[in-house]
Amino acid sequence: MKKTVLITGATSGIGKACAEKFASEGFDLIITGRREEKLEELKATLQTKNNVRLYTLCFDVQNKAEVFKSFNNIPEEWKQIDILINNAGLALGRDNFEDASMEDWDTMMQTNVNGLLYVSKAILPYLIQNQKSHIINIGSVAGKEVYENGNVYCASKFAVDAISKSMRIDLLKHGIKVTVIHPGAVETEFSIVRFKGDVNKANAAYTGYKPLDAEDIANTIFFAVSLPDHVCINDLTITCTQQANAIYFHKDA
Repeated sequence: MKKTVLITGATSGIGKACAEKFASEGFDLIITGRREEKLEELKATLQTKNNVRLYTLCFDVQNKAEVFKSFNNIPEEWKQIDILINNAGLALGRDNFEDASMEDWDTMMQTNVNGLLYVSKAILPYLIQNQKSHIINIGSVAGKEVYENGNVYCASKFAVDAISKSMRIDLLKHGIKVTVIHPGAVETEFSIVRFKGDVNKANAAYTGYKPLDAEDIANTIFFAVSLPDHVCINDLTITCTQQANAIYFHKDA
């Protein structure tokens, strides 16, 4: 029987790479995002390339009512969810604490923390019913160490780390695995969003070293969910070779 994976924020970056990887391995997919046109494009592409089923849900994870409405009304045949990849998230700004935008803070906390909670809570009855489910939360090295001008983005990812630990304890009795993946620098749209469309600043973030790409993270996630039922990777930090942690890089001259 085919397994089904639910991926939030699937229209770009790590989420899209996960959708492509899992579809290529024969998984049926529920993909979510805010951009309906992008969701439908991805659905059409993956169905053409792979013999899998796809179901799309267009909502913003910040909107609790939309999240619960979407999953409460999901067709019966899509309620057998085996894997949840809580990928939707973002960084906004790289500003000193006193100069940072409170609107940016609100968006990061509502997306990275509340969005993860809303989606997890909404589909938890389906995961519990399955009894062999796996939750993958996307954290960050910014959830391991605070760096200058990281303030609330770091706080949001520290929260993801804590929530993942709590989930793992509380859901143990249901046989649900919980893995949190903490990527370092990954070259995606992430920096363009963080620097609000300033491509030069975004590109500069990856100058002088070879960062990870979205496929590296997707392959790591696929490995984690492919392990035997009695094996769970709880916490995994992954960086490129030229990055030691959230702060230290060795960049080419």
